Amino acid sequence: MLNPAEEASSRRQCMDAHELTTSLGKFARHLADLGHTPLTVAGYSDGVRHFGEWLHRIGVCPAQIDDDIVARFARHRCRCPGVREHRCLSAKYVIRVRRFVAFLAGEGMITLASPVHAPSVNDRVVAFQMWLREQRGLSERTIDRNGRMIMRLLPALGDEPASYDASLVRRVILEEVRRSSVPYVKTMTTALRGYLNFLAAHGECRPWLDRAIPTVPQWRLSAMPRYLPTEDVERLIASCDLDKPHGTRDRAILLLLARLGLRAGDILGMRLDDIAWADSTLRVRGKSRRETRLPLSQDVGDALLRYLENARPRVACEHVFLRSLAPYRPFTTSSSISCVVALALRRAGIKNAPTRGANLLRHSAATSMLRAGATLDAVGTVLRHRSANTTAHYAKVDVTMLQRVAQPWPGSVSC
Repeated sequence: MLNPAEEASSRRQCMDAHELTTSLGKFARHLADLGHTPLTVAGYSDGVRHFGEWLHRIGVCPAQIDDDIVARFARHRCRCPGVREHRCLSAKYVIRVRRFVAFLAGEGMITLASPVHAPSVNDRVVAFQMWLREQRGLSERTIDRNGRMIMRLLPALGDEPASYDASLVRRVILEEVRRSSVPYVKTMTTALRGYLNFLAAHGECRPWLDRAIPTVPQWRLSAMPRYLPTEDVERLIASCDLDKPHGTRDRAILLLLARLGLRAGDILGMRLDDIAWADSTLRVRGKSRRETRLPLSQDVGDALLRYLENARPRVACEHVFLRSLAPYRPFTTSSSISCVVALALRRAGIKNAPTRGANLLRHSAATSMLRAGATLDAVGTVLRHRSANTTAHYAKVDVTMLQRVAQPWPGSVSC
């Protein structure tokens, strides 16, 4: 009786990729170059052989492959040789075949139909987004969000900026307040303020219309900063398994967040040449393309060096932090960095954390500095705040000092 491995090998031999055989070899080498294990490459190869066998049986040549053909393959009731009868294929199996088809298209071996694009946005909004990119240095995520918000407001504003006036601007925002949350509308007013300034700078609308945007009421500095006590931060960092590559990487990320107060976006954008080992500093590219040099403490530098020497995949990529599984690519979203923090919280057994994202350690770094005797100006410099009011939010964590200056409640004392 065959064991499972021999049985799988026997089934594979019954499959023939037919006209896809040459392309399959190139695809397998491509996967191996990306760092996939032989087992993973074999799994992809099995799927492609099955796809090639099915194409041969229905009489479709490789040049005819498109999204509809792959969809038909995913739905077919499989009676192909070498596999058990299935009503349908698993989603993971089909994803592997779709990746092979994308590889064929990328190599120019087949031509896929162009995807149907969403209706094009307004030309002025496109120019506005270009202005944000070139003149304001905003991130692509923020640029995309601002463009979407302006597109939402355009039906109410109209397509003639020259006709905009204060009453129209005010009415549009007040209508949004009735159907959207306060934080959302506050973000929308920021986008609209920038759009009106852009139009005014190009002479397309009246100047100073941004001052007609009503202020969305929200108590400033009303909440306490969300942070972890110092002992919990240390438990978080100590929870990383340094015997595993991803544990070494995660410890370096957590130390950068907890010691330097970096944002998730700072971690995403960090390049190898940002680290100046000679003078122990780190170049940080913050918001609006502002660059700052921050000192590397001994533990942060050691953690970075350990990751780069022992755990980082040996690939040609200028980003510091890469995924630990093939294909080895940089993180693409801030939520990936927040996931590192959330997983560390779970490992450390910290269940009462006020938040579970990357900003939790940034806030913790600020409160730790204040309690150690740092001034608000020093904290603001490290965190790269543009406004002193933002840093003042952390002044409330020193409850002992606040108790000294608090005045007794007058109670029923008459004026």
